[in-house]
Amino acid sequence: MPDKSGTSLITRLDPPRLASAVGYCQVTVAAGTRTVYVSGQVGIGPDGDLAGPDHHSQTHQAMHNLVIALEAAGASIEDVAKATFYVVDYAPEVMGSIFEASAAVFGLDAPPMAVTLVGVAALADPAYLIEIEVTAVLA
Repeated sequence: MPDKSGTSLITRLDPPRLASAVGYCQVTVAAGTRTVYVSGQVGIGPDGDLAGPDHHSQTHQAMHNLVIALEAAGASIEDVAKATFYVVDYAPEVMGSIFEASAAVFGLDAPPMAVTLVGVAALADPAYLIEIEVTAVLA
């Protein structure tokens, strides 16, 4: 799957012998020489206040935080090769909230990336429902 921007150092693959990937890709291959690791971002703003008590509001804020962190490193969502979502109280219906919040921040045309979603019992603070970490590749 070619990158839409034409400038990415990330090749995105969906091998035909694996299940179809909807909203993500099965494999990303990074050819860059600089890797950016963004620590897990949660749903708190710069003031330290929680964005809300639900997955949607916390995901939206965590995604916004990722944008800020990536920009600080000279990167953007197009440079992300891998994302890991840690989700408290995961149930299938939560995925819709996560997708909607992600699309609100990154749009529906964000390039696919390798994604892992891990259901967890708790995060660093009992109020946190989601934590997202990413790895980006730059030239």
